[in-house]
Amino acid sequence: MKHNKKRNTAFIYETLSRELTKTILDKDDAKKSQIVSIFKEYFSGSSVLAQELQVYKSILDTNNIKKHLAERILQESKTAHASLNEKNIFDAQSQLIARVNKGLGQQVWSNFIPNFKFLASIDAIFNKKTSLKGRVLFEQLAVDTMSEKRGAPPAALKPLDALTYRTFIDKFNGKYEVLLQEQKDLLNNYIASFADEGFEMRLYLNRELGRLKSTLAESLEATQDEYMKQSIGGVTEYLDGFRKREFSDTDLIKVLKTQELVQELSTDD
Repeated sequence: MKHNKKRNTAFIYETLSRELTKTILDKDDAKKSQIVSIFKEYFSGSSVLAQELQVYKSILDTNNIKKHLAERILQESKTAHASLNEKNIFDAQSQLIARVNKGLGQQVWSNFIPNFKFLASIDAIFNKKTSLKGRVLFEQLAVDTMSEKRGAPPAALKPLDALTYRTFIDKFNGKYEVLLQEQKDLLNNYIASFADEGFEMRLYLNRELGRLKSTLAESLEATQDEYMKQSIGGVTEYLDGFRKREFSDTDLIKVLKTQELVQELSTDD
């Protein structure tokens, strides 16, 4: 069956997240403002797309668990999805698609999403038009994927739309892929903060800043270079100031650079 990515709420969220990441890295404030507005309107609170996204995430964010637990989570996810109003989802998606097309442009839909095929598989599980045999196969794939250890290679997925998938690859923006994993985690939490009022972002930031300051402190103690000491001291002082102000795009860029610095210091060690 052909997968309509624009009717896959998780895909919409992922492609907008990737687009927002580009605007942050490119310092395109006007476009960033548009995307943030979309996140707040369609993926926050109890909006129907936010509810559907959480059902997707219950599968997407699960890994390295026993198969019987994966099967239970999948079953509960199917029940939760069935309780959502299908027409309300369709109408909200239609409004969102129109807004993206008009305000951001069709090229947004061509963003390369690494887990696109798994997103399509989950969508097929929830789709009433999926054949019985197809649903069983997709459900088995989902259980196997949720049971994999983190970092394991993804299960083999049959391309649902090879031409579209190749187009994604051809148009892939490599800038995102050169980021460190911790930088991607920071960006993902920052993007999610526009929909959940920043709660998860604050929890993540507390942990990440603690890690960064700890590594910087070790480097400060180990170095005899006065310039290096001053630089590390200035960065640490800047990080300490986050608790006294709202986290901004400027702060985001500086933390991204600090993460790169910490990586370099760790490598040098």
